[in-house]
Amino acid sequence: MSPPFLLFLSSLFLSFLSLILSQQPPKGYLIDCGATGKSVIDGRVWLSDDDFISTGIPKNITVPVLVPTLSTVRSFPLQNNLRRKFCYVASVYRGKRYLIRTTYYYGGVNGLNFPSPPVFDQIVDGTFWSVVNTTEDYQKGSSSSYYEGVFEAKGRTMSVCIASNTYTESDPFISSLEMLILGDSLYNTTNFDSHALSLVARHSFGHNGSIIRYPDDQFDRFWEPYEENVFVIESNKTPSVSGFWNIPPSKVFERALSTAQLKPLELRWPLLSLPNSTYYIALYFADNCDSMPSSLRVLDIHINDVRYYGNLTLTSGGAVVFATRWPLGGPMKITLSPAANSNISPLVNAGEIFDVLWLGGRTHTRDVRALEEVKNSLRNPPLDWNGDPCLPLNYTWTGVTCFEGERIRVIALNLTSMGLSGSLSPSVANLTALSSIWLGNNSLSGVIPDLSSLKLLEILHLEDNQLTGDIPSSLGDIGRLRELFLQNNNLTGRIPDSLVGRPGLEVRTSGNQFLSPPPS
Repeated sequence: MSPPFLLFLSSLFLSFLSLILSQQPPKGYLIDCGATGKSVIDGRVWLSDDDFISTGIPKNITVPVLVPTLSTVRSFPLQNNLRRKFCYVASVYRGKRYLIRTTYYYGGVNGLNFPSPPVFDQIVDGTFWSVVNTTEDYQKGSSSSYYEGVFEAKGRTMSVCIASNTYTESDPFISSLEMLILGDSLYNTTNFDSHALSLVARHSFGHNGSIIRYPDDQFDRFWEPYEENVFVIESNKTPSVSGFWNIPPSKVFERALSTAQLKPLELRWPLLSLPNSTYYIALYFADNCDSMPSSLRVLDIHINDVRYYGNLTLTSGGAVVFATRWPLGGPMKITLSPAANSNISPLVNAGEIFDVLWLGGRTHTRDVRALEEVKNSLRNPPLDWNGDPCLPLNYTWTGVTCFEGERIRVIALNLTSMGLSGSLSPSVANLTALSSIWLGNNSLSGVIPDLSSLKLLEILHLEDNQLTGDIPSSLGDIGRLRELFLQNNNLTGRIPDSLVGRPGLEVRTSGNQFLSPPPS
């Protein structure tokens, strides 16, 4: 019995897409991390990353590279082994699906004191994407490594973050970042409201050349060559790829893995052992061989000896069989067996497999906007105040505490003794789940905004700053307030009657030289 979520699509479906296919480069961003300016490579414009990130240190790679975008990186120095994220933020089209590809080439950028390349995390918005293990890649002899995922834009911006962890002491870095818009039909059986896709492998079976990508693949996906000690057949004609929802490049149908005799074809693919998870698997087929008119190529497909699809008849029009959520763990074996009514050997042209990720959620939009306004009012906000403020929970913004419930809310703000200057934005009053604000011992100036909307606020510490103006009488409207520390500022006027002698409220105002004495 075929498992749930298994879907089949022949190339006779959706042929109308051929009317709208274009060989224009995919839209989006090509970001050369650490570069000083934009460049043109193979006719496509790569941008400097200065407009997408405000932290990190651009560095040059001193060893020779074959790809220009690998000659620079942006490095993120570790500080006291703190778990911090450093985010690229780009404007996007809400609801569009984006292919995100990050590339890493170490090249000894951290110097002789750190001979081992770093291990760190990467995050998209509030979702943990994967561990980046450049140490393992280096040991395997890889000059560079890339990671690819498919994520839907949930707002007007999308963040891709490099996150330091405690795996190694070597500074994390990134060489390039690509964010490319995908067609609406691609991977559209995945519920991107709750999931994303992280690429495990994508191969063109039987192909022995360089990676197939743009312009052969109009979305610039990477189809790596894959050869085994099995029979390879070639074709002089390819199907119309417009008939496939995932729109693979026609080049992957030029060669196929097969058997020389009428017997099963076994593939150990992908070659790595898979962690226990749920996977999206797509296999692509087209029977373009010069066969006798009476020839019939029919397949039974099994994955790890579990029936994947049965009685698949291959034609020159091509077909794709895919499962949107298939549980797997450990080594993977694909078996393509001739069905009982088949009189020629099985074949397969290409395959994709993704880990299906659960999205980590998003901080409440109102809180995100409020914190962005608070950030903009500060002259020197914390370096990691980019991306999602609360998620993943191990990587909240410095000084931000969150509550993970039905809605992700900011419940505390503690930036005591952070050397901050600037003013306190009135938008802090929109963080309506706040129970405490600790901003003491900084150099904040300006007036105290109206905070009466913060009905849950219990603690307000603004001492040892350079605040001016009157103490807002609206502070007396906050019924839960029990600590109000305003000493050592430049406040003037009178202490509001609503704050004087109130039971359960401790008020400190000393050190404000021009403050009128409280009423008797």
